[in-house]
Amino acid sequence: MFKARNFALLIAAASLNLNAADEKLNQEQRIAIIRGMSSEFATSKVLLPRSKKPLEFAADGKFDRSEWDVAAKTLGPAARVGDLIQITKVDINKDEIVLEINGGMKGGRKWYDNVQVGMGSQTGPIRNSNTAAPGGTTIALKFDKPVPALDPGDIKKILAPILDFEKRSATEQLVETLPPEVQAAVKEKRVIEGMDRDQVLLAVGKPRTKVRETKEGTDTEDWIYGLPPGKVTFVTFANGKVSRVKETYAGLGGETVPNQKPVL
Repeated sequence: MFKARNFALLIAAASLNLNAADEKLNQEQRIAIIRGMSSEFATSKVLLPRSKKPLEFAADGKFDRSEWDVAAKTLGPAARVGDLIQITKVDINKDEIVLEINGGMKGGRKWYDNVQVGMGSQTGPIRNSNTAAPGGTTIALKFDKPVPALDPGDIKKILAPILDFEKRSATEQLVETLPPEVQAAVKEKRVIEGMDRDQVLLAVGKPRTKVRETKEGTDTEDWIYGLPPGKVTFVTFANGKVSRVKETYAGLGGETVPNQKPVL
């Protein structure tokens, strides 16, 4: 009787684990992945080629090295071993997560390539030509079923054979040069008033779209993140700085982000 009961419990546990493994990604998890992976830095552990179509990388860690080599010979490298790369856009499709690297095929060196850090007269570039990824590309993380329930940490583990998300000393150095309020916002992947465009990109990545207009003689630009149904964030710039952050849900209205104190 005892053995039979234990066997039944094992079967039930296995069933629960199977159901958990088959659990599909929900909307909240999708948003968490997009926010958690966008603007993340990593060090390339393999040569990443530039490619007109996304480089396929299977969720089990396998990829076609010969196909990647052909792409590298055709269009050159997007990142060499040891290069620092940034994820600039994240798209989630039915059975894949597509990661744009360094702006994709049109991307290249970034604004922070020429940033100098240090003390007094002893300064130097945050990264030099030996660690600057020469271009951009796109990676498609492929699943053999609909994208399962994952979080950013899970995705980083899956990508571990090709990208190291732990070696980010250059990124951390850059963040440490920013004002404390901006440092906190960047680490929490949120936008506050007073940020400039580069700081917003560092915090939350590229917007879905941009809208420019002139109000009462003042030029403004809105950066829009997210798509309905779900949260849509509007980041308004005036005179090169964030003047307002507003969030709405599925077009229902209602400002959910209080006005933040400007960064001095």
